[in-house]
Amino acid sequence: METIERGSAGSARVAIVGGIHGDEPAGERIVRRLADELDEVGTGSGSVRLIVANEPALAAGTRYTDADLNRVFPGDPDSDEYERALAPRLAAELEGMDAVLALHTSHSAPPPFAIYSDPTDSVRRTVTGMPVEYVVDSGELRSTTLDSVVPHTVSIEVGRQGSEEAVAFGYEACLAFLRAHGALDDEPPTFTETTVVAGDEEVPKGGGEPRVHFANFEAIPPGSVFAEDDVYTHRVEEEGVVPILASEHGYEEIFGIYGRVQSVMKPPGEASAEGESTEDASTREESAE
Repeated sequence: METIERGSAGSARVAIVGGIHGDEPAGERIVRRLADELDEVGTGSGSVRLIVANEPALAAGTRYTDADLNRVFPGDPDSDEYERALAPRLAAELEGMDAVLALHTSHSAPPPFAIYSDPTDSVRRTVTGMPVEYVVDSGELRSTTLDSVVPHTVSIEVGRQGSEEAVAFGYEACLAFLRAHGALDDEPPTFTETTVVAGDEEVPKGGGEPRVHFANFEAIPPGSVFAEDDVYTHRVEEEGVVPILASEHGYEEIFGIYGRVQSVMKPPGEASAEGESTEDASTREESAE
């Protein structure tokens, strides 16, 4: 793991993590570009911490060496598995941060989207400050990912694995993240409403030739088949289901994840403009759906 410290224009302590998976080199490329371009000393009291997480896996070009790092948090410092021992070290580097952004790419099609487990005010600022239309609430899916154990963490799928478009978009998303938290003051931050999709369940593969019939975040009409192979035919019977990370060949065990559109996450300040807290506003928004 490599940690690079940079200055901030504001008071918040923020971090950007790339290279959690070794077969997703876009994150490392983005982190190193930011390290080259950001000033070592800032005008504010905060800091920007840039982390290249899984160096051995990146060098090998594989997702992991012993275990999937983003499935083993909080980890075990005494483990013989490299990633399981790395997880608590990475979490310690992020302790006390006001906002964390973890960079990922996938085999799935665009659009890019964000992921969170706990919608804190910092998470709300991160999500609505980046140029993404969707954010996935993964709080009910797993408890072993970075965003599920490190407070104020948002993961972002910046694009298709191995594409230059993912690198370019991820870099711009990082700049937007830094502006949203006041770490970068080259231009004012831009906040927009973001659609919240709750991750529901993984859709398993069985074997044979896989076929996926709907794109990410595309509404699946009740009675339609989302995906199929020689073992499974996944027919959706309920209203409001959309795919997340839909892919025919990108993942060995799943076609993707079912999600449900739940609400709209509003930018900071808008939800409490009439005296209600952001938490109250979020509850009101969800009950209105």
